[in-house]
Amino acid sequence: MDLLRIDHQSAIPLHAQVEDLLRRLIEKPEYQNGKLLPNEINMAKKLGVSRSTIRQATNKLVYEQLLVRKKGVGTSVARKNISTKLDKWDSFTHEMDEKGMTFRNYSIKVSNVVPEKDIQQLFRIGPDATVLKMERVKGLDGEPIVYFVSWFHPRTGLTTDDDFNKPLYETLERDHHVVASVSKEGISAILADKKLGKLLSIDPGEPILFRKRVVCDAGDRPIEYNLGYYRADRFTYTIDIARK
Repeated sequence: MDLLRIDHQSAIPLHAQVEDLLRRLIEKPEYQNGKLLPNEINMAKKLGVSRSTIRQATNKLVYEQLLVRKKGVGTSVARKNISTKLDKWDSFTHEMDEKGMTFRNYSIKVSNVVPEKDIQQLFRIGPDATVLKMERVKGLDGEPIVYFVSWFHPRTGLTTDDDFNKPLYETLERDHHVVASVSKEGISAILADKKLGKLLSIDPGEPILFRKRVVCDAGDRPIEYNLGYYRADRFTYTIDIARK
């Protein structure tokens, strides 16, 4: 059935009919998968209405965050944002599994390195001590969403032979008897540079949600220093605060 039809004899305003048409259009699988909507000029000609009528209806759905308009590209269906709460924390894999979202590793790189001075001070290790460094890009099928960089204290016992495709904190507890108990975090907004743009398939200058995390054991000893770079168009941190 051709959805690009409206009733010019109806008492329903044209812009309202176009809005309803767009709402039905964006539910179609091909548009949910990233296909661009017909452009305003072509849609206006097809429906026999003015471009301002199309723009009025489109603006309503953009305001509702159902559509995304990019200059020079076109209008597409907004992808559902992924959120995580700040009142608890777990491994990223477990947290996304709870939401019914299966993330996969796009890449994993593990190496032994001499860390920078601030990490040496955090871990209270000597200037020549090496630590395990892990870099991961994770995302949904066809779409990288987050880039993680972690450094692990030597006391964790993690090595390059560990299976980092498995949930990290499960591996620490099961195989190395190290329990991650506390996460101390700082969150800020930055802009993607060329490296982040390439890793996350976005343009340099696009917004990034940047998170620093120090994970400690039950004795409040640092076991992991983690940097997370999340695509701001696909990820949201939320927090519930109770009034005292």
